Amino acid sequence: MYSKGEIGHPRFLPTTKDEVRRLGWEELDVIIFSGDAYIDHPSFGTAIIARVLEKEGYKVGVVPQPNWRDDLRDFKKLGRPRLFFGVNAGAMDSMVNHYTSFKRLRSNDSYTPNGAAGFRPDYAVTVYSKILKELFPDVPVVIGGIEASLRRFTHYDFWQDRLLPSVLVESGADFLLYGMGEKSIVQTARYIDGNKDGKTPRELLQTAYFSKDAPEEDGNTTILPSFEDCCKDKKAFIKNFNEVELQANLLKPKRLIEPCRGGYIYVNEPFPPLEEKELDEVYALPYTMLPHPRYKGRIIPAYEMIKNSITIHRGCFGGCSFCTIAAHQGKFIQSRSPKSIIAEIEYLKTIPGFSGNLSDVGAPSANMYKMGGKDKALCEKCRRKSCLFPKMCPNLNHSHRPLLDLYRSIDKIKGIRHSYIGSGVRYDLLMDEKGFLDETSREYFTELISKHISGRFKVAPEHTEDHILSLMNKPSFRLFTTMKREFEAINKKRGLNQQVIPYFISSHPGCRLSDMKALASNKALRGVLTEQVQSFTPTPMTRSSVMYYTGMDPNTLNPLFVEKNISRLREQKSYFFKK
Repeated sequence: MYSKGEIGHPRFLPTTKDEVRRLGWEELDVIIFSGDAYIDHPSFGTAIIARVLEKEGYKVGVVPQPNWRDDLRDFKKLGRPRLFFGVNAGAMDSMVNHYTSFKRLRSNDSYTPNGAAGFRPDYAVTVYSKILKELFPDVPVVIGGIEASLRRFTHYDFWQDRLLPSVLVESGADFLLYGMGEKSIVQTARYIDGNKDGKTPRELLQTAYFSKDAPEEDGNTTILPSFEDCCKDKKAFIKNFNEVELQANLLKPKRLIEPCRGGYIYVNEPFPPLEEKELDEVYALPYTMLPHPRYKGRIIPAYEMIKNSITIHRGCFGGCSFCTIAAHQGKFIQSRSPKSIIAEIEYLKTIPGFSGNLSDVGAPSANMYKMGGKDKALCEKCRRKSCLFPKMCPNLNHSHRPLLDLYRSIDKIKGIRHSYIGSGVRYDLLMDEKGFLDETSREYFTELISKHISGRFKVAPEHTEDHILSLMNKPSFRLFTTMKREFEAINKKRGLNQQVIPYFISSHPGCRLSDMKALASNKALRGVLTEQVQSFTPTPMTRSSVMYYTGMDPNTLNPLFVEKNISRLREQKSYFFKK
């Protein structure tokens, strides 16, 4: 199922003209520009998209972290592709990558060799696209990845403190592929390659584009408030966002059209969530699982963090207001088969330096594997953002049995010493304030604490005050105290000395200094290592960012306190430690 990478697989995808020539290729079909270093591993979108295109027979090259400051030779070195340029900012929005919540420039970049900063521009998708359009005006530019996906509509930009239009307008790109792009990239390649499927732009699923042509309304289309209206009226922006968020969480969403600058942003419906077999095929592609040899002797921190980890599913139905996962990966869980996961682990064992320890068997939320609606017909009608908040959906199958079976299968693999769970665990999937929801929840939590953490159990209650947690779409802090009680009971019974490490957010919309004081003095945190706190950062396409910009609750339009003064923001964060 898996090729042998450096051990057996013949090559990485080419990054230089010399590498292209050595393959005997005269030209490339697609050239991908990325803000990250090139790591041929399925934890990185560039690698997945490149390998998917390769499987379809296209010749693909990768230009990682091109220099945009000099004579632009990096943008010209692989020449003109036969079909299109692909552009992404990397695994993070470039502005989140560059700046702290206090808008201070970061001194490192985990996706760059040796963690060096300054190897990608601000607003990388726009900068790269504009350069390519200037150098090769007749070659289509297709943008994707986190930065493009979450900026596909009118969005609040924290770093400029204003609304920006769709990145399609800013960048001049021809197409934007939002979400996880395995199907849409192949569809786009076929469309540009002579439109062999005979499709119109309207039929390109999970694809966005800008057009001057006025839309023809139909029953499967919604017209959003325009960019200009959103800039003039914060309530129009809230209406715009609420519709975008609603459609992003539907199993069968509509096409959305947003008027903008004399034209229209067309965002077509997405593909259905990948089936298990389809997701398995993505992870079975011949990744080397390594950084490109050009980085020999240099450490890429992001790779070191994930190189011994396994992704078991995609998506998250938690619906946290400050999180972008559902907006990009979707609300509906897409799980790999145990066979696929075990095959990847067997392959990982062949990589030089593997010690037998899996650093994470996880996903956006560690314990949503194989979960979903019991009655899919009800899911098709559901308009909820979260399957867990304000209370768990009665249609949700929350059994942890498939995940327990997976853990046990992994632990039986010869050569695997430990399989740790480093991803965040949703304890509101395991228990309510009275205790465990069912026997599989108890069994899972016991096994997790006993076998799959290395001394510290990291969880994210995010706050202690219920009025803020409600804005965050997070459960009451009382549930944390229940979880902590069960955690301590397991430790005592098993003779363990493990610690709970809670993560918190300061300065979220609605949070005042008095709320941080209440958090810091909460009795349930006595004796707990409360060392993890981050100041809220508004990021594109989240409900919390809409609250921050508008000063309103998007559900009620009621005024909402938002702290924006830098010194008071710092005070909120620092108060956390004044216990």
